[in-house]
Amino acid sequence: MRRGLECQVSGAVLQRVEVLRSRAIAAPPDPELFRLALEGSRVGHWQRRGKYLLAQLHHPDGSSAGKWGVHLRMTGQFLWLEQPTPACSHTRVRLYTGAGPELRFVDTRSFGQMWWIPPGVADAEVMTGLARLGPEPLEADFGAEHLARRLRGSLRPIKTALLDQALVAGVGNIYADESLFAASIAPFTPAGRLKPAQLSALHEALVTVLRTSIGAGGTTFSDFRDLSGTNGNYGGQAWVYRRTGQPCRRCGTAIRRERLGGRSTHWCPTCQP
Repeated sequence: MRRGLECQVSGAVLQRVEVLRSRAIAAPPDPELFRLALEGSRVGHWQRRGKYLLAQLHHPDGSSAGKWGVHLRMTGQFLWLEQPTPACSHTRVRLYTGAGPELRFVDTRSFGQMWWIPPGVADAEVMTGLARLGPEPLEADFGAEHLARRLRGSLRPIKTALLDQALVAGVGNIYADESLFAASIAPFTPAGRLKPAQLSALHEALVTVLRTSIGAGGTTFSDFRDLSGTNGNYGGQAWVYRRTGQPCRRCGTAIRRERLGGRSTHWCPTCQP
């Protein structure tokens, strides 16, 4: 999604902003202030931190107009529309870059949020969830040593630990299941009991699974779409996620599913002893 926004929206001037559901705006408290802050600004570079998106904003003279933050949550999606199209009932925010092109934020369950961060204000002061994020899984400061240090003595199941954004940013339910399968680690294993070789395998698996998924355009089982409305394709490549009862693609054993920490967990009892 970040790459799509960078390609389509960076450099565009937001000429008009319509907030159709005030709940979609987390800051400022008054959605009208959000609209006024974004209208007339030029969108710059898009960044990602965990599952948060951040765009630089600029005034016509080039000075900073602050930042525009977004979290899609479970069902939020952006659509880039070249031609005028009637808005569906789940449309929350519409942003126009000219007479025709529109960036539309659609969110079925209405959990997604947007923020405006004024110039000179730290991102985490407004988007408070940023402050608790751990390292990025695809960057150099995340490795087996970090996992060993943070998980030492922990009795939490490793699957539950991976979903903690303070441990590593951006790993969700699908990729936790897929990474544990790739590393041959049972999801119920106490995190603090993993051996160094297992932690190295888990780190490698997380990186590989995430890069593969990004290359496939993400994962769609129900809601996710890119800016063109296209489904993510990684779901068809999944080894265990949403494959309950189907034969393991590695050994043929039926994939199992249980609830763990309130989330569905999928694994192969033979490949992940």
